[in-house]
Amino acid sequence: MHDRRTLLKGLALAAAASAVPLPAFAATDHVPPLRQMRGMWIASVVNINWPSKQGLSADQQKAEYLAWLDLAVERKLNSVFVQIRPTADAFWPSPFEPWSHWLTGVQGQDPGYDPLGFAVAETHKRGLAFHAWFNPYRVSMQADPAQLHPDHPGRKHPDWILPFGGKLYYNPGMPEVRKFCQDAMLDALTRYDIDGLHFDDYFYPTNSTAFDDSAAFAQHGGGFPDLAAWRRHNVDLMVSEMQQRVRAAKPETAWGISPSGIWRNKGTDPLGSDTNGGQSYDNLHADTRGWVRKGWLDYIAPQLYWYIGQPPADYSKLVPWWSGVADGTGTLLWIGQAAYKAGDPAQAPEWQDPAELSDHLTLNRDHRQIGGDIWYNANDLRADRIGSISTAVNDHYTRPALAPVLPRLAKGRPPHRPVLAYAIRRHGGVEVRAVATGRDEPFQFAVFRFPSRASSSGFRDARHLVAVLPGDRQVSWRDADGRRGDHYYVVAVDRANRTSEPSNGFKVI
Repeated sequence: MHDRRTLLKGLALAAAASAVPLPAFAATDHVPPLRQMRGMWIASVVNINWPSKQGLSADQQKAEYLAWLDLAVERKLNSVFVQIRPTADAFWPSPFEPWSHWLTGVQGQDPGYDPLGFAVAETHKRGLAFHAWFNPYRVSMQADPAQLHPDHPGRKHPDWILPFGGKLYYNPGMPEVRKFCQDAMLDALTRYDIDGLHFDDYFYPTNSTAFDDSAAFAQHGGGFPDLAAWRRHNVDLMVSEMQQRVRAAKPETAWGISPSGIWRNKGTDPLGSDTNGGQSYDNLHADTRGWVRKGWLDYIAPQLYWYIGQPPADYSKLVPWWSGVADGTGTLLWIGQAAYKAGDPAQAPEWQDPAELSDHLTLNRDHRQIGGDIWYNANDLRADRIGSISTAVNDHYTRPALAPVLPRLAKGRPPHRPVLAYAIRRHGGVEVRAVATGRDEPFQFAVFRFPSRASSSGFRDARHLVAVLPGDRQVSWRDADGRRGDHYYVVAVDRANRTSEPSNGFKVI
């Protein structure tokens, strides 16, 4: 295993000798960004994260979810991506699909509360964004339609579903299926105060030569040169139509996808990445590069689940490739990080290095297109095997960060400028009180501390950002590091992450 610390030291010496500036990923004077996606996936399918098992009481499920939010705050995250439709079922009282059996153990059984409503409210109380994570087409983790709830759409419309690989799937080639799936997901969007609608990486089943959609192809595939082109068209329609419907229903909602990390290999397509792995374009019929270039997404979060230097798919080669894809498109780029591999004894030696994930984030700094990361999965952020997560957090999350603003929303009406009522020395630090103005309650307050009076440029990055607080009409917070002579300001933040003008300043005396 090559030692990247030795490499960085060598770069520094070479730069000093030649007066060539260090690359950004090797620099030590990095300016922390004001906005950065810091998310984690909370998976519900097969009870990976939440609930931890089927049949827990409502109170037990609630307690587990609150513990995940506590973890998100502890790891200095600002967003959670929660799987609420894992297998054509629902974590809310949906008129389209039955209650998820991952909640109670029985599909269609009411869990005794509204998990989605509870999760959204509690997430927002902590000043975190809630992204609703959906799997578009997976119906069941087993292949027997008779095991579905009697009222399940797959039982009422048996022609809608197909078995493959021991599972059941909705058929993406049927227009009525595509519309139904959109309707089912948009029900959550329109009824709940969610911040984002998120797809994972599953579309057509991987290498689905045995996925028998020949009847649908015969009916709907006219004009396409082959089955693969028609399938890609079907997935394209799902993605482009979802963009239109999300923006029509709730234009300030973020819409994005976290695909597998390789679009196509360069050996297959000259536009592809310098890799040799599974290709989403061919294996899943997901033209992920095309979606970005056509502007169909607010963000894309490719799952770059490989270590730096990995031969078939090198993280350090995929990062610049995806940065080039996103460049100039208006589509934000966040990176899916494989927390689940770090410290796993079954993984390669490189994953036994506690700094591997931190090095990923260091390398990302050299690519301005990258606006943050999402970690998979929550269990691994909690386990922190070999200290890999705490290393990344301590190295890179030294300051708080606001979530990114979607470019299309950046020019919207910002929140009203708040008032800083006071900043006074108390036992244990400086107490700051912020008060909202205007009719709308801010989603968050960002607290800045300066050694002297601030200039407008001081609010453009996070060097002086000391806290991001959940919004309210007024909030109080104690800064343990505050001192006499410090100057404090607060900024209001709305749900689209737009910021107000800074408040009045307050000098601690």
